Amino acid sequence: MLLEFGKANLVEKARQQPDKVRLAFNKIRTDGLMPTIQSIRSKLDQPMPLGYCNAGVVMEVGQGVSRFDVGDRVASNGAHAEIVCVPKHLCAKIPDQVNDEAASFTVIGAIALQGVRLAQPTLGEAVVVTGLGLIGLISVQLLRAHGCRVLGIDLDPARLSLARQFGALTVDLSAGEDPIAAAATFSRGRGVDAVIITASTKSNEPIHQAATMSRKRGRIVMVGVTGLALRRSDFYAKELSFQVSCSYGPGRYDRQYEEGGQDYPVGFVRWTAQRNFEAVLDMLSDERLDVRSLISHRFPISQAKEAYKFIEDASQSLGILIQFPRATTDAERELHNATVTLAQPPAATSGTPRDPIVGVIGSGNYSRQVLIPALARTRAVLKSIASQGGISAVHAGKKFGFQQATTDSVALIGDSEIDAVLVATRHDAHAQYVCAALEAGKHVFVEKPLAIRRTDLAKIESTIASAYAHEALPLLMVGFNRRFSPLVEKIKSLLTTIGAPKVLVMTVNAGAVPLEHWTQTPESGGGRIIGEACHFIDLLRFLVDAPIRSTTAMSVGTGAARASDVVTFTLRFEDGSVGVVHYLANGHKAFPKEHLEIFCAGRVLQLDNFRSLKGFGWPNFSKMSLWRQDKGNEACVAAFVEAVREGKASPIPISELVEVTRVTFDIADQLA
Repeated sequence: MLLEFGKANLVEKARQQPDKVRLAFNKIRTDGLMPTIQSIRSKLDQPMPLGYCNAGVVMEVGQGVSRFDVGDRVASNGAHAEIVCVPKHLCAKIPDQVNDEAASFTVIGAIALQGVRLAQPTLGEAVVVTGLGLIGLISVQLLRAHGCRVLGIDLDPARLSLARQFGALTVDLSAGEDPIAAAATFSRGRGVDAVIITASTKSNEPIHQAATMSRKRGRIVMVGVTGLALRRSDFYAKELSFQVSCSYGPGRYDRQYEEGGQDYPVGFVRWTAQRNFEAVLDMLSDERLDVRSLISHRFPISQAKEAYKFIEDASQSLGILIQFPRATTDAERELHNATVTLAQPPAATSGTPRDPIVGVIGSGNYSRQVLIPALARTRAVLKSIASQGGISAVHAGKKFGFQQATTDSVALIGDSEIDAVLVATRHDAHAQYVCAALEAGKHVFVEKPLAIRRTDLAKIESTIASAYAHEALPLLMVGFNRRFSPLVEKIKSLLTTIGAPKVLVMTVNAGAVPLEHWTQTPESGGGRIIGEACHFIDLLRFLVDAPIRSTTAMSVGTGAARASDVVTFTLRFEDGSVGVVHYLANGHKAFPKEHLEIFCAGRVLQLDNFRSLKGFGWPNFSKMSLWRQDKGNEACVAAFVEAVREGKASPIPISELVEVTRVTFDIADQLA
């Protein structure tokens, strides 16, 4: 599926994702055409590692991980790569009796096992498996191990032969055999007890076929991908049950299980994803599951492209193994801190001021779409880019002209050639990298927020005080880009003529984000107030140009239903001004995201989504519009690089960065 999608043109990709097309049109209406096109191109340009089944040896064990030791052989859902980093609940130890080749089938075996578990087979039942690819043939063996009679349906004579080898009866669709009639005979005229669909087709026929051959109150489980236009008449009279199986089992796609390491109690959830892995490995160890017969090809990683070509032509292949060389030396085992040279450094230029040499930590969506392109246009020398997995760093590094890509952020910070570090990681790592870079004497640009905990902010303040005490004055700047928007700069110039207190009303149509998303969690993202609403606190602080004296915050809902991102908070400033921010996640995406109104001295300013500014009652000003939305991202990065190049002070005073961060903590505490 991924290979076909990757090769499709933009029109074909749009047809495959109509929901994304609707989102794109909404974004065009609110943000403009060019920002939408750039966002789509950047997203589609993002590399994605293929594969999710492997077997290998543990090189390193993370903090808090038990039951695994360096040197253990494990099967995991890691990608097709020489070195992978996987959650502890998505891998399992390989028994001594199971070789690496067989163990590499563990994850795909667990997909089949989860489908079988949902079908709830019992001894002696008649079960149909539609689609005899890898998952289908493993399903046949698992059902036979349950004591079921199995009927396999497919078009491929070779796969049908394997199914018979595993003890199933078969229906050859390529020979014109009738699956409905065969199922009636197979079930002794009663209808089959269950159907497991492991086929891949756009046709709705497998679902209709499954319903037709099922007995009354039969069970249908979808493991593969087929058309899902269900006919009510098929299901109504027989009271059939239909369920879609989710991957390897309970815990898959649950962030707390996968990333948080929180297991489900065995007394309540007997078979989690990891326990399904273990069950498959046990069956491989007992030789009740045969995967050797499923291997059609073997390729070294150097011939991976040829391997993927075989996948696209399913008739030529079944199970394809990609083999990696084993690490035999200490140097090879250190590949997890790898640095790859991408380009030669530019020739040194004479004269001052010198263009700063910059390193970037983090190459996620926002970094690639916004920060790095802005940085590349500043004439800064792009030395090194780091990411945890390395793939996105190499891709971004080649695209934007970095000299090297690395997975070793510590070495990047310690590089004596690098003058400044741009930090664009997940929020929980911001404070750590800021302190490390400042201690190394580097200038730092960190994407918001500065910190997500008061203790982290205190560490940053202590680090700053220590640096200043030694007369080393590296710059620290947070990516509060809104204050650098040309429309905001116009507002600022107009407000400087007004001495009276102001009332500012900021409405943010933030959009809904799932509660399990990392930005919503206190541990990783700090929550949306600390993680994003800080932008609007800084914007109002900048426009009023007076310290924030007090805050009041309230959220929508009551009790446990109270929302943490449908919030109104008020800022009172020392000059008597008042700012109100409505940060709302319960609106519609077609409505513009950010809207600001300012009332002062009998006049009004109205900023609409950083595309237009209207003035009411202002002498010599009525309207200013831009061809495209400009939230100040490029000017923000440029101001930082210019300050580093010219030896100027930080474009945003450190006192304001700390003040805004503290205010976000105050608001979050009030809401809690």
